[in-house]
Amino acid sequence: MNDTLTHALALATAKNKAARPALLQTRERTLTRRGVLWLGQTCNLRCKFCYFIDRIASSKHAEHPFMSLDKARLICRTLKDFYGNTSVDLQGGEPTIYPDILPLVKFCREIGLHPTLITNGLVLDKIELCQKFKDAGVRDFLVSVHGVGAVYDDLVGCPGGSARQMKSLANLRAVGIPFRFNCVLAEPILSQLPAIARLAVETGAKVVNFISFNPFEDQSSRGQRSLLHVPRYSEVRPYLTEALDLLDEAGIEANVRYFPFCMLEPRHYKSCYNFQQLSYDQHEWDFASWGWTGLSPQRQRDGELSPPVHLTAARWWYGVKKPFKALSRLPLLRPILFGGHRLLTVVSGARNGCDELYRKVAKLNSEIHCRYVYAHACQACAVKEICDGFHGDYAELVGMAEATAVTGMAPVQDPRHFINGQEKYQAPEDEPFSGIGA
Repeated sequence: MNDTLTHALALATAKNKAARPALLQTRERTLTRRGVLWLGQTCNLRCKFCYFIDRIASSKHAEHPFMSLDKARLICRTLKDFYGNTSVDLQGGEPTIYPDILPLVKFCREIGLHPTLITNGLVLDKIELCQKFKDAGVRDFLVSVHGVGAVYDDLVGCPGGSARQMKSLANLRAVGIPFRFNCVLAEPILSQLPAIARLAVETGAKVVNFISFNPFEDQSSRGQRSLLHVPRYSEVRPYLTEALDLLDEAGIEANVRYFPFCMLEPRHYKSCYNFQQLSYDQHEWDFASWGWTGLSPQRQRDGELSPPVHLTAARWWYGVKKPFKALSRLPLLRPILFGGHRLLTVVSGARNGCDELYRKVAKLNSEIHCRYVYAHACQACAVKEICDGFHGDYAELVGMAEATAVTGMAPVQDPRHFINGQEKYQAPEDEPFSGIGA
């Protein structure tokens, strides 16, 4: 790093630290109350590592077209009234090009569901649009910063895209809308991870999320995953370590998703979020509502919504869900039915233990849905019980020779053991959550 950049970074870091007292930060770890809504897989970019790349490319796919505003509102109502969510991530595809995005943002605010947009941010290069989002009540933007300059342009298939994104970040800062970064750990991006961390410091990003390049959704069947795109964890480590150190120094929250603990430096274990840790990040999705909105009826333009169901629903639910669905269409009965179901799930959750239930779902996601596996070295690891291990697809592609056992400590059983030491950014509307539907 040359002297000019070093000086600029030092000034930006000092400015960021000076602003820290104005931010709400917390070490409290409670279950998240954030939901998610997929509006449709229509997008203005073609990112090479996109989870939904096939659905975005095919206009005939059932999940490609945007849904109606009425359907989106009904999903949001269910997130609020049935699941007790207080925040929602609106995403597409690309939510900023959803025709009714501003009315939807305003609606979410009106019902007490604080809206975030997960976006590439390109159309936010128009400051007038940023102001409209602020006026509508958007809480913040989670901007996908997958590289800078030509690297970004190539990965997303948009010449000049990075320049537009930089302008958008400046616009958001000018109108006073908070923003966070997402960054996928794909091979071409690795050497830029420190630069992305410096960009977060210089622009005032509240949080940076580094996300392993996993074969979720369409990526699992494309047959294009190779070492040209999927880096070894050991290759990621030095660049990621430098980026995390820069963010720590600047006082910016950083999270590393779906990454084995042993592939991070011990000082960064506090930033490691495997499935068991996700539920304790207020900016991550609630497993209960996520399981519902992730179903096809809630991700398609056409067709009715499927009946909502909680993680704690007893077996009797499956015998009454059809009449429940019919009756819930009646405006007068809907709040009564939802309220009654939430009361039952609160009682069930209190009896069974919400934290333990969410942990079981986390293990189900990692072991069954994503086929995570443990290497031989993992058997002697002190953090095995709170770590997912290696994604099954990664293990088949790369192997697991990189795995090393974390030793020198007693076996760790609590998923919050390390993340309890992390200062997390907390928006003013974030509220502690002690149980499902509380």
